[in-house]
Amino acid sequence: MTASTAGSGRLDLDDHRLIRALQLSPREGFARLSTVLGVSEATVARRYRRLRRSGVLRVVGIVDPSVLGQSEWIVRVQCRPDGTPAVAEALALRDDVSWVSLNAAGSEVTCVVRSRSREDREHLLVELLPRVATVLSLKASVIMHVFTTVGRQDWTVLDQALTEAEARALRPADPVRPPSSADLSLQPHDQAILLGLAADGRASHADLATAAGISPARTARRVRALIETGVVQLDVELSRAALGFTTLADLWLQVAPDAVRAVGRELSLMPEVAFAAAISGVHNVHAAVNCRDLQDLFGFVTDRIGALRGVQSLEVSPVLRQLKQFNTLIKGDRLSGFP
Repeated sequence: MTASTAGSGRLDLDDHRLIRALQLSPREGFARLSTVLGVSEATVARRYRRLRRSGVLRVVGIVDPSVLGQSEWIVRVQCRPDGTPAVAEALALRDDVSWVSLNAAGSEVTCVVRSRSREDREHLLVELLPRVATVLSLKASVIMHVFTTVGRQDWTVLDQALTEAEARALRPADPVRPPSSADLSLQPHDQAILLGLAADGRASHADLATAAGISPARTARRVRALIETGVVQLDVELSRAALGFTTLADLWLQVAPDAVRAVGRELSLMPEVAFAAAISGVHNVHAAVNCRDLQDLFGFVTDRIGALRGVQSLEVSPVLRQLKQFNTLIKGDRLSGFP
């Protein structure tokens, strides 16, 4: 494995191989990763820590609100340009808000609201935001169905970094069990485990056990249950710019009702698409896409999206600046705040 260039902002093939390995098995130990990748354990550990420290990647545990009977909303906040950055920054600091970006040449904030209750959501959308002087209007759409999945299916642009044999060695051998009502009943100590995984999806069972106040063995069983039932999903968050994707955009599609599922499935298979979902409103499908440059975005929209049957209209909203993805703040073009 050659010397990493992560610190200088450039990623090499070995970085891509490690990133892809973590996508396939986010909590895999360094010893196992070293065996599959054919390098020393110390080299893998050192490279991982360098990538994380430089803001290239972060493994996180993301709670699926739908599994817990909660909902997510995509909100578009139209602002006066002079007040948009302040609104975006304030939203990014909220625990119940994710995927915050400045769009439309700086006059719109797009975010995802994951409020724990209807009261919390209404407090933000009905009371707080409308009272901000620089907010002109807002549109909120509930996410009805997510087509993309976190973890192993993300960033398929790196699929070729590993051989099929290497990828097969890292894919989980056991199929995910269907969730039962008993599995989905959170136990008192689960909240501490979920918070620990949100901070670091690779946190050891010992560290999680300390935070939860239970034994490491019991913690291991709960982590496995929470992952297998889909309560928490492990994801490798990445700096898109570090991978060469410098042009981001939100796509708002109006799709014929009988074609929504087919269009969503097609979008989920495209490596440029980081997120795709069916939503309420006139634009009934939303997608967040990552392209290398504007010409790449133009070709993607006209050739790929334009060829999808059932797409009746499309609005492209380029991202001027991203401030947050999931629960991770973005500084410049890197993930922020992780030693």
